[in-house]
Amino acid sequence: MKPTHPHLVTELCDEGVRLYGSALTSGRIARSEVEPAPCLLEFALLHPDPDDPNWLRPVPPASALAQRLHPLERDIQERRRLAVDLTDVFEPFMAISTQQPPTTHAITVLEGFDRINAALDAAIAESQTEVLTVQPGGGRSEHTLSEALNRSKPLIERGIRVRTLYQHTVRHSQRTFAYVERMAGAKMEIRTLEELIQRLIICDESVAFIPAQDDRQVALELRHPGLVAYLTRVFEHLWERAVPLMEEVPYGPDSHGISGVQRSIAKLLIEGHVDEAIARRLGMNVRTCRAHIAKLGAALGSGSRAQLGYRIARSGILGNEHQAPLCPDN
Repeated sequence: MKPTHPHLVTELCDEGVRLYGSALTSGRIARSEVEPAPCLLEFALLHPDPDDPNWLRPVPPASALAQRLHPLERDIQERRRLAVDLTDVFEPFMAISTQQPPTTHAITVLEGFDRINAALDAAIAESQTEVLTVQPGGGRSEHTLSEALNRSKPLIERGIRVRTLYQHTVRHSQRTFAYVERMAGAKMEIRTLEELIQRLIICDESVAFIPAQDDRQVALELRHPGLVAYLTRVFEHLWERAVPLMEEVPYGPDSHGISGVQRSIAKLLIEGHVDEAIARRLGMNVRTCRAHIAKLGAALGSGSRAQLGYRIARSGILGNEHQAPLCPDN
């Protein structure tokens, strides 16, 4: 006998269909004819002829169908009983959960992008007045901006105000300006700062979302009024210091030819941060950060990275609090 066909009875092969039909028509079929379709014997659609071992007789289709359906129906009945038992167990708790006012968790841990996005979408959909967002980092990808557009447009259409804080580095992103143009005339405001806190979303000053891990796979949904109020005040403090996206950043190069972003880098260097940490805090890639450091060193006449900190402190570009005493150059 040939190996069993790799298919289910619900996907009977063409040869099996033809031979089973022929057997039903004639009342029997030679065993040799069935060799191309061993599935007919495996599925018990044929059985040996008691009068002649060289022949096979077809099982009536009604009987074959009943044999296949019986275990399925038994399984369905068992699952129905399980459903009834589960309902009986959870029914008392359902009554508790529907009491007014509903229980609200102050902090909910959200794991995985799907659950985080689902919670965000639900909170944004329920917003009635305003959504605040802090988005650190540099220019966004087309996919990220497309997601932002899909989330923002329904809010704007409902007349809800949206305020977003980016870092100054997005001013070099044409995609960001294209995104702003698409939202022109809407109740959306965008401002930028040199440095920002971690990602933050606040809806109606009632629920806030913050990351719990750097890889953004875990987030916290905060509904404690005190926590949300505190984060809202943090946002407003940053908002007052930020510059509208369509306006020029008010400071340019100083007398040393050092730009605002280079002064920010100088301050972080003095505080002991490494290049990667500086780049992350200022929303730029490490290569761009190192290019600014090289320009900073050239502007201050520093011949080495070790000497740069002293040169920064001696230059006065960061104010008196970082002024260094006179000492010979190293």
